[in-house]
Amino acid sequence: MIGGSTNLLVLTLLQEQDRYGYEMIKELESRSDRTFLFKEGTLYPVLHKLENNGLVTSYMAKGETGKERKYYKITGKGQKQLAEEKQTWETFSVSVNKVIGGNAHAFS
Repeated sequence: MIGGSTNLLVLTLLQEQDRYGYEMIKELESRSDRTFLFKEGTLYPVLHKLENNGLVTSYMAKGETGKERKYYKITGKGQKQLAEEKQTWETFSVSVNKVIGGNAHAFS
């Protein structure tokens, strides 16, 4: 199930602020109570695909430690894609809850 929502998760993090890859991995792990345990080999191909599709851009900058890192930033096209993916996710999750819980707010 995570495969279909990876773009949604990554774009959501980048909507909040520009981030570098390892930072995203740690943030996803933390926010999901360790449900989403991405490896760099999983995340970076996703970021490259998002960048190739014009949904994010990247740039080099020094982080808090002074180390130069590659940061990713969501684009206007990425913002539009994120809105669409959020709507799709909302429709999907409501429908699943209706089936498994008997109504749209079974797990709310």
